[in-house]
Amino acid sequence: MRFFTGVMLRELYWDLLLPKIGLGGIARRTRSRRFVKTAVRFRALAVRLGGVLIKVGQFLSSRLDVLPREITAELAGLQDEVGAESFAAIRAVIEAEFGVPLSSKFLDFDPVPLASASIGQVHRARLCVADDGGAPCPPVVVKVQRPRIQEIVDADLAAIRVAGGWLQRLASVRRHVNVPALIDEFSRTLYEEIDYVHEGKNAERFARNFAGRTEVVVPDVIWSHSTRRVLTLQDVGALKITDYAAIEAAGVSRAEVAEKLLDVYLKQVFEDGFFHADPHPGNLFVLPAPTRVKPGAWKLVFVDFGMAGLLDPGAFSGLRETLLAIGTRDAPRLVHAFETLHALLPGADRDLIERACRRIFDTVWGKSTREMMRMSNAEAGAFAAEFSDLLYEMPFQVPENLILLGRCVSILSGIAMGLNPEFAVWNGLAPYVQKLIEREGGSGARAVLKEIGNLGRILFGLPKRADELATRMEQGRMEVRMPEMKQHVTRLEHSVRKLGGSIVFAAGLVAGTELYLGGHLEVALGVGAAELILLIWILFSR
Repeated sequence: MRFFTGVMLRELYWDLLLPKIGLGGIARRTRSRRFVKTAVRFRALAVRLGGVLIKVGQFLSSRLDVLPREITAELAGLQDEVGAESFAAIRAVIEAEFGVPLSSKFLDFDPVPLASASIGQVHRARLCVADDGGAPCPPVVVKVQRPRIQEIVDADLAAIRVAGGWLQRLASVRRHVNVPALIDEFSRTLYEEIDYVHEGKNAERFARNFAGRTEVVVPDVIWSHSTRRVLTLQDVGALKITDYAAIEAAGVSRAEVAEKLLDVYLKQVFEDGFFHADPHPGNLFVLPAPTRVKPGAWKLVFVDFGMAGLLDPGAFSGLRETLLAIGTRDAPRLVHAFETLHALLPGADRDLIERACRRIFDTVWGKSTREMMRMSNAEAGAFAAEFSDLLYEMPFQVPENLILLGRCVSILSGIAMGLNPEFAVWNGLAPYVQKLIEREGGSGARAVLKEIGNLGRILFGLPKRADELATRMEQGRMEVRMPEMKQHVTRLEHSVRKLGGSIVFAAGLVAGTELYLGGHLEVALGVGAAELILLIWILFSR
């Protein structure tokens, strides 16, 4: 709470007070540096306190639509790694969940955790019973929640809601994001993440979706040894996806891993509508096949389904439209997809957005990730100069149901580039887009007939639309939407009102001085009070 209080006071000083006294230029010049300092302080606070704040930082790092790039870039590297709980505390949680001693459920239990995060930690163990395959006491991985984590989550979320209420009072924040809705979505996701039964069911649903894909592995859930706070999974013993040396030593192509990862996620999003939403390196593994079976063969392993995204029919349709628009470089179709996803704020200039999309296609199409990062400052500057109004207004806000997907895409892009710096996302998109086109409208003659049908419907409706347009013109009900002109007129009207107020203030100041010098103290005090109110309005009205 102290941290967010300081942030609020600093922003009020820089963005509200200084511009009112004519020092807005200083605030604008130092804004980037101030954002970085704020993000650095928050990151240090999250690492120190752990708990929910690390999750908040990771969540905010994907909100490019509502947060400055300086903040999201600093938070992007925030890892959910905190100090481990004592083994005695972990043992107490397990025994409380099952009501029996630890030795009654597990033959061996490694007291040193494999990984430790803000919600729980992971240990290797062996079951006390043989599996169905006849192997005695199979190895497993046990995920155990930290003690009192429910109380910690409740307390942290209560503080975050208060801070969010403060932020929502700032007009500059309120214009771009609904903070309470954002916090509600984050809270729902977090409460699902601390329910390990929910996570186990997500894992089984994911496994069913990939039942026909042998190259994707999801560890089996051992339900006899799982509860809401303890989750026991099959131990597959794979390589971490960022352990590049081990992957290459196993004879696995890193470029193939990057391509397969993209293909698997395209299926999750555009076919299943259900996706693994936390693809950080600790949750993705590569399982090489034994050399004697098939040299160079491997499988992709997914773990930790506490964060899983589910797309409603509207979002599902809009995302498919987005993919088709990108794959066919169709800028108008892409803007229509944004509208379908409800990602455009009211008053957005659609023609300007369409031009910007077309310019982006021309600039980055076909380039690898490394080539896109090497884009010259001149190219970036030219784009910023041409679309400065669009970048300033930022008429986009990702809907709440796509927040997880945005974070997922951000993390995946980093993993893919690490695996293969020359990775070109377009190569992976092309076959998938072709498959979607054939599924949507067929190929060859069927696709042509579909386009002819679409054109025919447009032409058939033109006379009716022309008649409606003429009627509107005759009745004087024509509306011309010019968001930029409306803003300029509003600002001009406000400036005229403030100019009039300044003239009245100057006249009152002279009159009050004359009254005071003439000995009319009470009247002069009344004029002075009115002048003070008018001065406050001139300085702080928006």
